[in-house]
Amino acid sequence: MQTRVALVTGGTGAIGRVICQQLVEAGFRVAANCYPGDAEAAAAWVDEEAREGRPIHLEPFDVADFETTAAGVRNIETAIGPIDVLINAAGITRDSRLVKMSPEQWNSVVHTNLDSVFNVTRAVLPGMLERNYGRVVNISSVNGQRGQFGQANYSAAKAGVHGFTMAVARETARKGVTINTVSPGYIESPLIMAVPEPVRESIRESIPAGRFGQPGEIARAVQFLVDDQAGYITGADLSVNGGYHMG
Repeated sequence: MQTRVALVTGGTGAIGRVICQQLVEAGFRVAANCYPGDAEAAAAWVDEEAREGRPIHLEPFDVADFETTAAGVRNIETAIGPIDVLINAAGITRDSRLVKMSPEQWNSVVHTNLDSVFNVTRAVLPGMLERNYGRVVNISSVNGQRGQFGQANYSAAKAGVHGFTMAVARETARKGVTINTVSPGYIESPLIMAVPEPVRESIRESIPAGRFGQPGEIARAVQFLVDDQAGYITGADLSVNGGYHMG
């Protein structure tokens, strides 16, 4: 297999880091994107990965902005080659009941979690179509499937991610480009560990598997979908949630 180039947006977050690591170990050349304000900490992580034998190209840019995203993609392709694989994993939360949610809370989540999927996919897709090969995996959420109290912004954006996946999958299937979604459930990460313990335990008890997922379990789902031999899977939503939501 030729060496593929993969871009992971939000690639220095809890799940994104493990996706990057797993793709490097699978033989991909990997670029990790991060928000510019997080670049210093991200660079320290990339240096650590290099010492461990996992070279990762770091490219800070704001995926919520169309023009800076296009420039960031051009930088990556100049540095390590045309992007064959895209993992849209960037995401934030700004939780609030709708009656108290501000326009800033709504817009920031929709821009980062949904607009970014358009911005980055739009930047890489023409090259994929020209080369008749591509893999795009969009990271949604169980809360985009079932909704969640206090997350109208997040649930709406994450539901929109899979709508985007299905539409674009129809446009690209005949050109060797697959577009799929992975919808994680509750994953052990700083985000879930910041939830007060009684609430966290209540969530854990509601999961049929009896535990939170691990970032590596999401990374394995992603790796399955980006494999060269996964070309007949497109427009799918792969749930990785321990049985928390079925349907």
